[in-house]
Amino acid sequence: MKKKGSVFIAVGIVMILGAFLLTGYNILDGLRAERAAKAEAEALRAQLQEAAADSLDNFTVDETPIYVRYPDMAMPEIEIDGEKYVGMLTIGSLGLELPVKGEFSMAGLRTAPCRYTGSVYKDNMIICGHNYRSHFGNLNSLKVGDSVEFTDGDGNVFSYLVSEITQLDGSDVSGMTEKQEDDSWDLTLFTCTLSGSQRVTVRLIRIEQ
Repeated sequence: MKKKGSVFIAVGIVMILGAFLLTGYNILDGLRAERAAKAEAEALRAQLQEAAADSLDNFTVDETPIYVRYPDMAMPEIEIDGEKYVGMLTIGSLGLELPVKGEFSMAGLRTAPCRYTGSVYKDNMIICGHNYRSHFGNLNSLKVGDSVEFTDGDGNVFSYLVSEITQLDGSDVSGMTEKQEDDSWDLTLFTCTLSGSQRVTVRLIRIEQ
């Protein structure tokens, strides 16, 4: 009995150590992601300011933005250190300013949120971010009515208000991406829960500037 009890104690100690190591890894990985996103955001911010200063190239003779006349146009991309970004996401209530990569990949999420699908010009863009605290880990802290901004690669600013915060099953791709007749969202942000089985999903509506 003593031997069996010792085995149980040893197994318990190993499990506790494993939990501490996993927690430590997650904390360090989150800090790494935070530093990476801040560095990319700083570089992207400088280029977006240049694009905004040269914004005449984005307007027609009647001062209508080109994307309004041609909503099917590809979103312009800015390349930084070999990575292509379609713009900057600003969530004031969470103190976040994050670059958004043009294409979704699991590897890409370790640095910054990625465009999952859609376009800001067609009011159907969906952005996926890792649940790092410095990325989308606090999405469920947003409240209906909170403001969010997205600045595209040409310096155009799109303003949104949070209209709904919900959770979707991790396998419900159509529920995430397909607009129903009664859906009014124009932008979606989502991340996985800690268990990975659900997706914290924030729907937003665009407002006129």
